[in-house]
Amino acid sequence: MKIFVASDIHGSAFYCEKLLDAFDREQADRLLLLGDILYHGPRNDLPRDYDPKRVAPMLNARRDRILCVRGNCDSEVDQMVLDFPILSDSCMLFLGGHVLVATHGHVWNPENLPPLCPGDILLNGHTHVPAFERTGEVLYANPGSVSLPKNGSWRGYLLAEERGLTWKELGGAVRMSLSLE
Repeated sequence: MKIFVASDIHGSAFYCEKLLDAFDREQADRLLLLGDILYHGPRNDLPRDYDPKRVAPMLNARRDRILCVRGNCDSEVDQMVLDFPILSDSCMLFLGGHVLVATHGHVWNPENLPPLCPGDILLNGHTHVPAFERTGEVLYANPGSVSLPKNGSWRGYLLAEERGLTWKELGGAVRMSLSLE
């Protein structure tokens, strides 16, 4: 199974389209969104082509392949226009011998780990910075932001496969990879 992990679209129709182009190109089985889908939030600048009314139907067209967790900028009002569940604080996926625990990152993160077992992988967005680190026997991975990268990082996503994790720019260039074997 190939899971395409992305976060922090923040209502950008331009970057949502780029994201969906990359999802199609990668031929992933599922699109896992780590929150902050439609609203840009009061601390962020408006992303390019900020248009949540265009983003919603673009994502709704893929509703059967999307898994999503709630970000700190997502609300019940957003759920009213999206045809897939977005209000769960976390989800768990199984990939090979690993458990992936997906959250947005504003509650559960490397400084405040949820209950995890050795070998589990915590997936977060929220910081807008691609990252990975080992916290004890747990791996933390962040795809960065699709529309509003921070700290000089790139707009991108993460591919999670049984053999490893790969961070890519929206155009497809590989930036980092990590073996899980």
